[in-house]
Amino acid sequence: MQIIDFHTHIYPETIARKAAQSICDFYELDGGGMCGTVSQLLERGKQAGISRYVVLPVGLKPNHVRHINEFILSEAERHPEFTGFGTVHAGQEDLLEETQFILDSGLHGIKMHPDTQLFNIDDERLFPMYDLLQDKIPVMLHMGDKRYSYSHPARLRRVMQQFPRLQVIAAHFGGYSVYDEAYENLHDMNCMMDVSSSLMFMSREEAVKRIRSYGAERLLYGTDFPLWDPVTEVARFQALPLTEAEFDLISHKNALAILGK
Repeated sequence: MQIIDFHTHIYPETIARKAAQSICDFYELDGGGMCGTVSQLLERGKQAGISRYVVLPVGLKPNHVRHINEFILSEAERHPEFTGFGTVHAGQEDLLEETQFILDSGLHGIKMHPDTQLFNIDDERLFPMYDLLQDKIPVMLHMGDKRYSYSHPARLRRVMQQFPRLQVIAAHFGGYSVYDEAYENLHDMNCMMDVSSSLMFMSREEAVKRIRSYGAERLLYGTDFPLWDPVTEVARFQALPLTEAEFDLISHKNALAILGK
């Protein structure tokens, strides 16, 4: 089975362990010993049978964004297995300029994490960016968390209704820890989703039910490294009682359709 991991995070060696621990602390998880370095992702991913990785940055502060985007660009140039996304922050004064930089640079999408960046998905400061991105590159959004409302699926529904040609990937079945609210708001929206940071919280039967409720053609595989170990997560995914056609769609075919190669 070919596997494209559509949800990974990497950090410079000097800060990787601290950054990975910060994520684990945010979610009150232990992280399984992952430290967030490029070398660890490639090593564990190879053991898991992953051949390609979409690397997703998050700029926690507006003045961090360009440096982070340049880091992802440099790592994608060094590692042909990597497909890089950029990031933006709603508080940037140069939001549209940074968006254009991402479009021009060859990065393949934009990632935002409203819960850690502390802005709402439907913050109107983002609307000019959403409009600019229509019919261009996808936006990957962290979705859902019962502790916050920044990334509630109802906010994404509002955005998609206003920007119907915006290609959206709603992470974590569209709503980490609020899966039912995600389905209520997104089942009839034209968006993709990934399965990252979700399968460990469901029985196999529930996971298959949720996959089939949306349709395998709408789902992407992702490990959310370094929050989780790719070896463990691929094994968890492969243990699901899905058909070969469903595995193929989720593991790589849907990803290839989005990435275009």
